[in-house]
Amino acid sequence: MKGPRVLVVDDEPQIQRFLTVALTAAGYDVLTAETGAQALRLAATGAPDLIVLDLGLPDRDGKEVLSEIRKFSQTPVIILSARDREAEKIEALDRGADDYVEKPFGIGELTARLRAALRHAASEAQQPPRIEIEGVAMDLDKRLVTRDGLPVKLTPKEYDLLAVLFRNAGRVVTHRQILSAVWGPAHTEDTQYLRVFIGQLRAKIERDPTAPRIVTTEPGVGYRAAEA
Repeated sequence: MKGPRVLVVDDEPQIQRFLTVALTAAGYDVLTAETGAQALRLAATGAPDLIVLDLGLPDRDGKEVLSEIRKFSQTPVIILSARDREAEKIEALDRGADDYVEKPFGIGELTARLRAALRHAASEAQQPPRIEIEGVAMDLDKRLVTRDGLPVKLTPKEYDLLAVLFRNAGRVVTHRQILSAVWGPAHTEDTQYLRVFIGQLRAKIERDPTAPRIVTTEPGVGYRAAEA
């Protein structure tokens, strides 16, 4: 029985060969594409469970391919790219990428991101009413938060902020995505405001707010809750 199907989109033959061998050995069923056009065709017809997408494709930018995929599919997409500019990462995430891994990369890191994306997709489908990370539990039905079984008093905005991060556990969420979800589209540039709330939230849920483990910072990009 084959495992999850991964569509690898990269125009470098050596990367394709490496990922095909490594991901097959890890139990994945691998499809490959070298161009944006091939990627869109296979994303629509190949029924992939995951997509690993390079941004530097020969026929079009990978971010444009991602936007086209998001018009017909919510399949998890992991960006794999040598581009390390924060603006590139942020734009890809804002267009609907689930995560990103920079080249050069370790196969262990990539497969961990793939597993996290699969778990998140499954949890979104099931909409679990309770999420627990590092001893902090959210009951989404009752709007209650506890740490080690004891109630944590959060303001409504702190609760909404934590809910966005916990619902995306294991994935980076950009400043813009968080601000839009919690405060509305008019506040997508208020990153300093967000830092203040993150600090307040960490003070209430982290065992050591100076060395956070539950909500970590992706410098210049956003924040990531640890995997549930």
